[in-house]
Amino acid sequence: MSRYHNFIPFASILLTATVSIAAAQQPNIVVLFADDLGYGELSCQGNPEIPTPHIDAIAANGVRFTSGYVTGPNCSPSRAGFLSGRTPTRFGYEFNPIGPVNELPGVGLPTSETTIAETLHDAGYTTGLVGKWHQGGTADFHPFRHGFDEFFGFSHEGHYFVPPPYDGVTTMLRRKQLPGGTEGRWIGEKGLHYTDHMGRDEPDYDANNPITRGGQPVVENAYLTDALTREAVDFIDRHDDKPFFLFLSYNAVHSPLQGADAYMEKFSHIEDLHRRIFAAMLANLDDSVGAVMSKLRQSGLEENTIVFFLSDNGGPTRELTSSNLPLKGSKGSMYEGGLRVPFMMQWPGTIPAGQTYHKTISSLDIYATATANSGTSAPKNIEGVDLVPYVTGANDGTPHKTLFWRQGGKSGLRHGDWKLVRMGGRKAPGNAPWQLFDLSADLSEETNLAKIHPDRLAELVARWESMNAEMSEPLF
Repeated sequence: MSRYHNFIPFASILLTATVSIAAAQQPNIVVLFADDLGYGELSCQGNPEIPTPHIDAIAANGVRFTSGYVTGPNCSPSRAGFLSGRTPTRFGYEFNPIGPVNELPGVGLPTSETTIAETLHDAGYTTGLVGKWHQGGTADFHPFRHGFDEFFGFSHEGHYFVPPPYDGVTTMLRRKQLPGGTEGRWIGEKGLHYTDHMGRDEPDYDANNPITRGGQPVVENAYLTDALTREAVDFIDRHDDKPFFLFLSYNAVHSPLQGADAYMEKFSHIEDLHRRIFAAMLANLDDSVGAVMSKLRQSGLEENTIVFFLSDNGGPTRELTSSNLPLKGSKGSMYEGGLRVPFMMQWPGTIPAGQTYHKTISSLDIYATATANSGTSAPKNIEGVDLVPYVTGANDGTPHKTLFWRQGGKSGLRHGDWKLVRMGGRKAPGNAPWQLFDLSADLSEETNLAKIHPDRLAELVARWESMNAEMSEPLF
């Protein structure tokens, strides 16, 4: 009996050691999502006006993708594609729910989709979502039911960074009508300003959309970008002894336009108030990314963590002043400015630093990269590829030859260097014609080649229609 009892602890020690070693070999996965950040707004993307050293450092320590795409031209379908690893129209996630639509039955990421969080959770990862969800506002679609162990954030498409009385910030809100019947901008004396340039009111972001921890509402007093960063840093601190997946889903630089006082002072030299608030929000976001990256370094996790940074879609230029240069179009469009986003990745010691990668990649690849490098079995139906062989030089091929998009009457296809675009109405194309662009010679999509290359147009339209036949009808 004594030998038997002596054997069990020894076996337990061996088992514990084996598990510990396996866990140590699994890299942490951190996905930093900006909201509505334009292609041309980071310093490393060519913006000389607003320094973004911390975000730039991710590219400097790894790779900056110049042809990185998302799966939809606006927030919710883009997130659904990243989380599922699949083109969202394949399972009917086509449109962008806003306002009360977020709370309708059936509006959300279908539970039949196996998310990246579920897959990593089932492989032993601790999973956390901090920030914006926008994948359904009812109990059926809560992050806990999609594989996340922890959640701090909100469910709908947007949220005030500081609610009324707007302490410590300069706020500019959209209004249909300005005080006194004036036009353009109404500049208040107490930090609240109005603009009518969009012709409509600011959405009711905070209506039935509380900040929650898990499933319970909380009162948050910090500027929201800072609060999300605080929670992300705390998540890393509490789980740095085990493999973790952190989806840090910022709502900056999405409206409403609210710049914290310290950052407004930093950019006091920018005369245009609209642009100054945007600069304050972006610089705040950059410092927040810096705090998260600093925590990884302080915890000794940097070399064992794959970090991605990207935006969910292109910037809404007229709304935010955001630049998508040199691309055409903005959020909501099928032009490059709606779909091609700032996108970078680092994994020190594995990915050579300081790279610029020009071949086509997709947010779909985050899922595949995470699972391939953590020894995790991914669902067979995910569409992304492991990016590591491509950026280390082990694979000199092209990650994606063809990418497909559809949102009602808006359609897009990239095949090689050719781009197919149709900008029809919300539900149907109407009379909108197909447009054809050669991105290798015309990155800004200025010259429509549809009439010059009818055979090429017909080929790409047929390819789009063939892929479209694989897609589902919209769920909502």
